[in-house]
Amino acid sequence: MNIAMNVVFIGGGNMADALIGGLLKSGFSVQQLRAVEIDGAARRRLADKYRVECFDESRKALRPGDIVVFAVKPQQMKEAARFSGLKENANLVISIAAGIALASLARWLGGYARMIRAMPNTPALIGAGVTGLFAFAGVSEPEKRQAEMILGAVGSTVWIPEEAQMDAVTAVSGSGPAYVFWFIEQLAAAGASLGLDQETSKKLAIETVLGSARLAA
Repeated sequence: MNIAMNVVFIGGGNMADALIGGLLKSGFSVQQLRAVEIDGAARRRLADKYRVECFDESRKALRPGDIVVFAVKPQQMKEAARFSGLKENANLVISIAAGIALASLARWLGGYARMIRAMPNTPALIGAGVTGLFAFAGVSEPEKRQAEMILGAVGSTVWIPEEAQMDAVTAVSGSGPAYVFWFIEQLAAAGASLGLDQETSKKLAIETVLGSARLAA
């Protein structure tokens, strides 16, 4: 597959790891993907696992036309943006930092318009996630398709018309898995309390929720 797109991840944590793995499986080459990670151990782990080029500074990794995915923790976003070297809308920016409004990110980047906010969830770690997407002013339709391809590498995507609704996305799909995990635990505990051995009860609970979700879909 010939995909004319290069992606740079700023931050090399679990979600960046999942996205890199998903993109490689979907047809991207290692030459099309780069990562920036200040932690040496995490940087080496990514490089060893995927053979992608990794850097300790954004300015060393970025090139005009690259799609930049901010995959740092929300509390690190301000510093990461200010030291990214991005300027003059030269790159499409995708942020997966929860709770960070694009207006704030635009300000930290010194004024920016080509930005998309994404809210993936933890099942993305196994390629079964769902991501809410919101496009800022200045994002073209082809750029939206690029964002769909990147986040779609770890699951499905849905576009949200208003950024304020991203809080609802976080509540439903972002926080939802934790409630499902809790429900599975309680279901398994109930089975164990009725005399089932723990492994049997756990399997019954997990398969029941998995099958019910498939039926609902």
